[in-house]
Amino acid sequence: MKYTKSARTAHLHRLARELNMSFSETDDWGLMPLLDEFRLFRKGRRRKISNILHSVDDFLELNISIFDYEYTTGKNRERNRKRQTVFFFRSRALGLPEMYMKPERFFNRIASYLTLQQDIDFEEFPKFSKQYLLQGEDEDYVRYTMNKDVLTFFTKEKGWTLEAINFFLMFHHQGKILKPWEIKRLLKKGMKLHEMLKYEKR
Repeated sequence: MKYTKSARTAHLHRLARELNMSFSETDDWGLMPLLDEFRLFRKGRRRKISNILHSVDDFLELNISIFDYEYTTGKNRERNRKRQTVFFFRSRALGLPEMYMKPERFFNRIASYLTLQQDIDFEEFPKFSKQYLLQGEDEDYVRYTMNKDVLTFFTKEKGWTLEAINFFLMFHHQGKILKPWEIKRLLKKGMKLHEMLKYEKR
């Protein structure tokens, strides 16, 4: 049976109740203006956020949003609608450099070798450095932020794209819509990552 958009919305609404989170089918929390600085949200056209699971802690210090994001690339017969599930949080406990991380491809390695493209590597974590392209204007602060726990986490967790700016951080699997049970796991991973990235823990 085809898994329709309406069925997904209903399943995620139930999941939100199970996780004690708020739910909105559309961007009622005004997230889009907060996301304009991220690379993902500058791609394509007809950008849309939907199926938002949202929570705020008792002290209003941590805002969590998990949502479906889609946009269109190309034109006419080459037109393609891309969709992915995104984890986004705003936290007063963070103080992150502006950085961008994505799975490293063969052409990225060649470009880095030819010094045509920045790639911050870690000698102590060769597997991480092989798996991911990591960039940021303040390299020293990026290295300070990507502590041992974070590097170990992403060495085991493959295929993620991450973007960070100050109090804001988002990560996702490019082009992958997660099933409800996968979103429950995503929430746990996101909370674990937040704990590792807290400024006081570095």
